Amino acid sequence: MRRVLARLVAGGLAALCASVAAAAAPGPCRVPGLPHEALCGAVTRPLDPARPDGVQIDVHYLVVPALARRKLPDPVFLFAGGPGQSAISLAPALMGVFARLNNRRDIVFVDQRGTGRSAPLACEEDRETLAEQADTAAMLRRLDTCRAQLQALPYGRGDGLGHFTTVLASQDLDAVRRALGAARINLVGASYGTRAALDYQRQFPQAVRRSLLDGVAPPDMVLPASAGADAQAALDALFTACAAEAACARTWPSLRADWARLLAGLPREVTLADPRSGRPQSFTLTREALLGAVRGPLYAPALAAGLPAAIAAAATGHFGPLAALSAVLAPRGEMQVYTGMHFSVVCAEDLPRAAEVVEAPAPDFGRGLLPLYEQACADWPRGTVPAAFYRLPSATSPVLLLSGGLDPATPPRHAQRVAAALGPKARSIVVAQAGHGLLAVGCTPDLLTRFIDAADDTQALALDAGCLAAIPRPPAFIPAAEGAR
Repeated sequence: MRRVLARLVAGGLAALCASVAAAAAPGPCRVPGLPHEALCGAVTRPLDPARPDGVQIDVHYLVVPALARRKLPDPVFLFAGGPGQSAISLAPALMGVFARLNNRRDIVFVDQRGTGRSAPLACEEDRETLAEQADTAAMLRRLDTCRAQLQALPYGRGDGLGHFTTVLASQDLDAVRRALGAARINLVGASYGTRAALDYQRQFPQAVRRSLLDGVAPPDMVLPASAGADAQAALDALFTACAAEAACARTWPSLRADWARLLAGLPREVTLADPRSGRPQSFTLTREALLGAVRGPLYAPALAAGLPAAIAAAATGHFGPLAALSAVLAPRGEMQVYTGMHFSVVCAEDLPRAAEVVEAPAPDFGRGLLPLYEQACADWPRGTVPAAFYRLPSATSPVLLLSGGLDPATPPRHAQRVAAALGPKARSIVVAQAGHGLLAVGCTPDLLTRFIDAADDTQALALDAGCLAAIPRPPAFIPAAEGAR
């Protein structure tokens, strides 16, 4: 991959012709959860564009056709999060967001290489017990096994796992656009999908009509390193909100002190029921495991509302409420993250820059997830990406950036940096009391529709987004037994 750019110049035309020739027209299909017949297709792509005659992979996509006979020519493409989520798997859950747009536009879901049926990088993993989830060494051993499984695949051999980068995924998606005959498309990116959308916009600006980025994770953001400061800010905001809320402050007047005492007492042996099986398990609870259990609920304010009660209970030795809260957002079903694709992206794009992008250690969360990823990526085959990947050129079409003020993963500071780089065609909107992921929150579906349907760029960027300001932070959940005191 180190000479991929030079070889692309020589082999790019051949690769382009091969991809177009291998793109068959999509055919009718039925997808569970979608009420109407859809279209399914695939484009055949070289695993390594510098070797167009080498290993080939099929990149699968789903088209939910516009309902109107006279549809508009610019479809909407979803870029899924993760990294490692399947866009097609998310389609049934997200079509409600796209319902109005779907009246006159096709909605397209592309499984990024490494996910879904697009050369999946999924590992055969047994269901983890609580003890296994809390054991970093055991997790790294499972990852070693995963890597060995993936390197036995036709597209994982040799340096194969190094060819699952965002840059190559953008080129795959453009092959889908060409196969569908769309001159321009509208991009909707969520979380990591915003990075993919930004890179697509960088490589193919002429093909982009509008972009909405929800929870912005730009290419220059070192995901594992920023996790410490961003999670710390969200947790501190939770403590501040509790102190300002009369019922929460009255019920848990020493919540911050309880949290500090809880951290100071780790590691410790605990016994609690597995939230999924109900069976009691004994294991060593580490600081890293506790921070991970708290980080998950912070993503969703409705779940974070239960954290004061869960933290206070844990401080007295009762960890069941915290374990139950952290299990709610555990990836499963359509939210599955393809492990191999996740590490292929992060190890290639984020870890090489960890020494350059220095985040000060957070008081509680320290260096975030960086120590874990440094170990995980030590032996993972790494691809390379061009230096231009980390630079954002000025936007040539409207970009709307959405951020939740309480988001522990992609808070507004990242979107604001991106908006400044993109220039006057970009607008950043912060929803103060929202968490991670705004597509289905409040009036966002209506805002998305009006942004894409706007007659011109000026109207698109001048939309009234005041309805998002009214979204409140849910009050702290106070169990009946606590409220009766």
